[in-house]
Amino acid sequence: MAVAASTSNSVVRGDTNSMWLRTRRWDLMYITFSVIVVPLPYLVYLLLRATNPADAAWDDWSRNLVNAFVAVAVGGPHMMSTFLRTGLDDSFKKRYPMLIRSSIIIPIVVVSLAFLNLTLLLTVFFFWAALHVLHQVTFIVELYNHKETTQVRRGSAVTPIARAIDYAVILTCLFPMAAFKISQGSFDIGVNDLTRVIPEFFQQAWFFYTMTAVFLAAVGAFVLKSVREYRSGILNVPKTTFVAFTVVIAFVMPALPNLDTAFQGLNTWHSFQYLAITFYIIKIKAAYGDLQASAPLVARFSKGKDSRGLYLLSAIMLVGSALVFAVVYALSHIITPQPGMLTQGIPYEQALGNWRFDVAYYTAILSFLWIHYYHDHFLFTDFESLDDAYAT
Repeated sequence: MAVAASTSNSVVRGDTNSMWLRTRRWDLMYITFSVIVVPLPYLVYLLLRATNPADAAWDDWSRNLVNAFVAVAVGGPHMMSTFLRTGLDDSFKKRYPMLIRSSIIIPIVVVSLAFLNLTLLLTVFFFWAALHVLHQVTFIVELYNHKETTQVRRGSAVTPIARAIDYAVILTCLFPMAAFKISQGSFDIGVNDLTRVIPEFFQQAWFFYTMTAVFLAAVGAFVLKSVREYRSGILNVPKTTFVAFTVVIAFVMPALPNLDTAFQGLNTWHSFQYLAITFYIIKIKAAYGDLQASAPLVARFSKGKDSRGLYLLSAIMLVGSALVFAVVYALSHIITPQPGMLTQGIPYEQALGNWRFDVAYYTAILSFLWIHYYHDHFLFTDFESLDDAYAT
C-alpha cells in the first residue's frame, strides 16, 4: 500500500522550488505553448470554404462543421469536465447546495431566448464567454501568484499594484477590436448581427477610441512593470510569458472577419488549458484527498497515470447535449419565424434553415455551457487547489 501511494503521489507531484505551476514542461505544453492550436479552426474553415467559394450555403456548412468538431473534440469535454468537480462531487454539493439548485434556471432562460430572440441570446453569450475566458486567465495568473508567495518566496513582486496592472491588461485585451467592429456596425457571430441588440450609444467611434486608449495604457504599465521586475531579479517568467501570449492572441482574434469561427481558435486554447488544470486538480484530490468517498464515479475514471479516463467521462456526458440538440431541432420545425426575424440578404429558405440549426445548436450547447460558466465563477476562487501537490 505504501508503495502504491508513493507511486500515485509521484504522478501529481509539482516542482515546489520553481515558479511553474507543476513543471516547466507541463506548463509550457498545456498552458502557454498550447497557443499553437489557436489558428487551426480558422485555417480549416478557410480551406473548406476555398473548395467552393461561390456557394454561400457551403460557407455556412464549413463554419458549422468547424464549430461542431471543436465542440465535440475539446470544447464539449471542457464544458462537461466542470461537473466532475461540482455536480458529481458530493463534497461540492454539500458546500454549495443553492448553487446546484439554482443552476436549473439557466436552461430555462436559454431555451426561451433561443426561440424568442436568438440574437439577444448570442449577444449575452458572447460577452459572458469573453468574461469567462478572461476570468480563467486571471485564475491561472492567481495560481502563479499564490505559488510564488506561499511556496517559492515570501515578500515577492506580487503587490496590489502589480496585480492591478496584470488584471488591467488581461481584462481589456479583447475589447479594442470588438469595439471597432461594433462602431462599424459589423459585429457578426455567424449569420447573426449582434449590433441589432447592442445600444446605439456604443455603436460610435468614441467607444473604440476609449477602449483602445485604456488597453494601450494597460500595456504600457505592464511592460514597465515587467522590465522593472526583470532588472530587480524578481520577474515571474512563467506568469509573464503566459500573460503576454494571451494578450497578443486575444487582441488579434476579434479583428478576423468570421468571428464565429475565429473565436473557436481562442475557445480551443482556453478549453485545452481548462482540461489540463481540471484533470490535474482531480488527480491531486485522488492522490491526497477523499475523491473515492466524495465522487466515486470520477475516482473510477481517474485511475492511471494519464487523464484519458477523465476525458472519456467528460466526452460521454456530451450525449446529454446531443439529445437536447435533437429534441430542439425537431421542435424548431413547428415554428416558422417571420422574415424580419431572420438575417436579410439571403434567400428565406436558407435563412430559415440557418435559424433552425442555430436555435438547436446554441440551446444544446449554451444550456450546459452557461452552467459551466456559473460554476466556474466559484471554482476560480480556489487558488489553493494545487497546494497538496507541493506538500512534502
